[in-house]
Amino acid sequence: MTVSRHAVSRLGLALASFLLIPTALATAPDAQRQAQLEHLLVQDCGSCHGLRMTGGLGPAITRAALAGKSRDSLIATITHGRPGTAMPGWNALLDEQDIIWLVELLLEGYPKP
Repeated sequence: MTVSRHAVSRLGLALASFLLIPTALATAPDAQRQAQLEHLLVQDCGSCHGLRMTGGLGPAITRAALAGKSRDSLIATITHGRPGTAMPGWNALLDEQDIIWLVELLLEGYPKP
């Protein structure tokens, strides 16, 4: 079977286009999972970042504190943690969609005033 260069090129372009889909467009967790994640944010994240996310052992993660930080950087921090700090990686407990949802929640401003 021979495959033309044109077909391979089209396949390559199609695959590359999937890489350009923003992570924010990924499927959000269902309502039950969102409630679990919000509980985790308050209890687990809040134990270091403060119950109002204004800082404590860890830095503030309020909307203002996160201004100018890229989504990808925040996703990487939650996924892999920060070596040499108390910030653990959460990828063993949270999947990519969970982490993206948490980042979006924080960037929108959590908790709401």
